[in-house]
Order: sequence, then C-alpha cells, then structure tokens
Amino acid sequence: MNKFSIGVDLGGTNLRIAAVDEQGALVEKVELGTRISLGPDRVIGDMCDAIERMSEKYRNTAPLIGIGVGVPGIIDVQTGLVRESPNLPGFVDYPARAAIEQRLKTIVILENDANVAALGEKWLGAAKDYSDVAILTLGTGVGGGLVQGGKIWRGANGMAGEFGHTTVEPDGHPCGCGNRGCLEQYASATAVVRMAREAVASNGESALARAASSDPDFSAKSIYSLAIQGDEDARRIFRYAGRCLGIVLSSLVNSLNLPIYVIGGGVSSAWEAFSPAIFEELRRRSIVYAATAPPDPSAHKEGASARVVPGPGHKTIITRALLGSDAGLYGAARLPMIAEPKR
Repeated sequence: MNKFSIGVDLGGTNLRIAAVDEQGALVEKVELGTRISLGPDRVIGDMCDAIERMSEKYRNTAPLIGIGVGVPGIIDVQTGLVRESPNLPGFVDYPARAAIEQRLKTIVILENDANVAALGEKWLGAAKDYSDVAILTLGTGVGGGLVQGGKIWRGANGMAGEFGHTTVEPDGHPCGCGNRGCLEQYASATAVVRMAREAVASNGESALARAASSDPDFSAKSIYSLAIQGDEDARRIFRYAGRCLGIVLSSLVNSLNLPIYVIGGGVSSAWEAFSPAIFEELRRRSIVYAATAPPDPSAHKEGASARVVPGPGHKTIITRALLGSDAGLYGAARLPMIAEPKR
C-alpha cells in the first residue's frame, strides 16, 4: 500500500473515520455514534481511540501522512479551534486540534466539514473536471463549501460558505444559529423528520403517522421510502425541501456564476424526490441559470450517472455528489496530502 492518511467526518449524529491512500483508494472505513451528550472531550477521545486502532493495522506496511478532520460549524484553521458548532453542543472555542495532536502525536488539520466535502468532490467526484465548485451538504444540518482554483476558499475569517444559514423563510422555524427560517430548518435530515412529525400532528391517520408510530428509527430515510411509494404527505415534504434549496441555489448561481454546484450529504440519496423542485425554482428565480442551463436539465437529474464535462458555453451544472456521504471523508483525508509544510 502507498502512503495513506486518515480522514474524519465528525457529524452531529455519526463519527466516521476512513484510511485513504494517495491515489484515493479507500483502505478501511468505520462508523460510530457521536456521543455528544458526554461532552467534547469524550467525543474526541472516541475519535482518537478509533484512529489509533485503524493506524495500528497499517503502520508497518505504509507511512501515515497525517489526519484531516471535517467539523460542522465555524473553524479557526490557524489555531485549530472549533469556534462554534450548532450541531455539536459544547464545542465552543474548543481546542480540537491540540487535543487530537496531544493524543496522537502526528499532523492534524481541522477544516469545516462542508469545505472538505467540496474538496473530496473536486478530487474524486462530480467536480473532478472543474477547478471551481460549490457544495451543499444535507445531513444533520446543512453545510456549504467552496473550492476556487482547486483550493478551499474560506473567506476573510474562515467563515465562507455557511449556505445552510441563508434565510429562506423570514419568520420561519427557529434555528440553532439564532436566526429564523434558515435553509437548515427545511432541507436537513433533522428538518425532514420535524416536518413529518408536524404533518403527523395534523393528521394522525396518515401513512406518515403509521410509520412514525411503528418505526422506532423513524428517519428521513423512512420518509423518503414513503415518498417513492407515492405517499403525498411525504412527497410534499421533499418538494418543499427542494424548493428551499432552489431558492438558495438561485442566489448562489446569480452571485458566484460557478460552473458546477453539487448536492451531497446523506439526504442527497433522496435526489429524485426533491431535485425537480430545485430546477423549477432555478428556472423561475435565476437569470444566470436561465441563460446558462444545459439544453435538457433532466440530463443531469440522475446525478451520479450523468457526468457533464466542461466545454464551450460554460453551462451551469447542478448535480448530485458522486461520492455521496463519503465526500467529506475523502476530502478530510486529502487535507494532509496537500498541506504546505510548516516553516
């Protein structure tokens, strides 16, 4: 095996860790629950335990380059502090990088989780043929990341790309960030379940109500299953999520004029349920998309099966992530590989 690095996707629900070699081959992947209720020290401890077990398997056959960690929220890349993370309570000005380096004694690079997902899709996924890409990740929350000129673009203070906290409903549902009506409250897995439970409260005899009462693991995936079976309540939820995504994407397309925008994260597996509403909103709201849309938008509705290579005309591509929920793992693993040496 070639040199490898370890990528970590620290989510509000799941902690995912993978060893990836320099060619992008997945060596091993593990998934744990994120024990947020026990506090940040315990979460970091669980992460380090799993990394040590994984690296021990390969240390005699291949050198470890370093560890990259994708974290939801606002990250100070220079100091390695997690400034704030609505989906990781307790991680406020938390010295995550120092805690991990002290335990593991190796290079550790901390980065916003959506930024590393964008880097992963740029390296191996849907945006492989592009130097500029924006990504929206739909998971426990909604993250956003930007790659420009092949490199993560963080903005002046490392806070660029917080697309999930764009307002889509001015007086909408309260968000953990302090705002109301954020995209995250309508297009994340958490939001899909909340909207489903709200629908159940108004109609206790629906298929959604039966699923919610009979399924102890009632989730966005359960609701998607009902949607593809034709349940109108479930379909309405995903249409609304798609509409909200379309509103935000319309503003991004108009503002940034990038060649490609990628939708990733676990909820992206419901692409068929929400993407038609995205394209409907884009055609209605974005003057730039209207002028640069591919001749047949349905050509890329399948996302993973449709690779659009850049060419004359610079069409605006909206597509599903090829790496799915693993984009963040690959991107995090990529961080130590491309890091500039410390002077």
